[in-house]
Amino acid sequence: MTEVTTTRARAWALTRADGVVMGFTDHDRDLDFGGISFRAATGMTAAAIMQGTGLSVDNTEAAGALSDSGLREEDILAGLYDGAKLVIWEVDWQAPVWRRVLFRGTLGEITRAGGAFKAEMRGLTEPLSRVGGRVFGPLCPAVLGDARCGVDLDQPAFRAEAVLVAVAERGAVLDLPALPAFAEGWFVDGRVQVLDGTAAGASASIRREERRASGLRLHLWAAPGMAPLAGDTVAVIAGCDKRFATCRLKFVNQANFQGFPHVPGDDWLLATPRSDGSATGGSLTLG
Repeated sequence: MTEVTTTRARAWALTRADGVVMGFTDHDRDLDFGGISFRAATGMTAAAIMQGTGLSVDNTEAAGALSDSGLREEDILAGLYDGAKLVIWEVDWQAPVWRRVLFRGTLGEITRAGGAFKAEMRGLTEPLSRVGGRVFGPLCPAVLGDARCGVDLDQPAFRAEAVLVAVAERGAVLDLPALPAFAEGWFVDGRVQVLDGTAAGASASIRREERRASGLRLHLWAAPGMAPLAGDTVAVIAGCDKRFATCRLKFVNQANFQGFPHVPGDDWLLATPRSDGSATGGSLTLG
């Protein structure tokens, strides 16, 4: 009886948002091809790749242990792998020149538990399943500070830098010195960006602010991936609730407002004629 030994292995290259390229393989030795070194000591494994014809989404899953030599939990928390580009090959480990691409796409949701991770892989057709087009409504669809909005968020009126006094709830609550130059509620719906320290580059959205005798307390919608520490410098950026009045009065930017403030709401569809000519918005009395 002849013993058959396979020489196939899988190798995948990951290109992070910051341009760093990392290679992994499920073979027991490192592989090198295409100018990339694919490390074997990462504990990476991949589930079966599901592919379909037409515009159906290709998807698969990778799992592995978090380690300093491979994927680090700190990097995942910092968002360095969000939307990272991914290519998976099937390769002959004896002669890597013989290989074929099995999958090409991006990383999706990453979950972590017990020192390990699982990462969803999304195929190239995945963006085609997203709902596109413009929404016509009273609120502005632009992102504050983007090309459509046009507001310069580097202006002193919309940005402040301060040193964190204290951090609570794993980074979801931040205490800053008082910022009396800004009106109450100025930073609600805005963002906090960490400028230095171990969490440099992290950011989070502001849910509400609390003016205290000791300073300004910011409550975030969610803690940033890497929690800042007391003593770190942060930038606090003004928020916008997308209403026309806010655009006009707070940012003096009504010319770039992208919404339609005079579009009738859903209640307009239920409006009925009134015999007395009154249209005050009060309750309708039928008699």
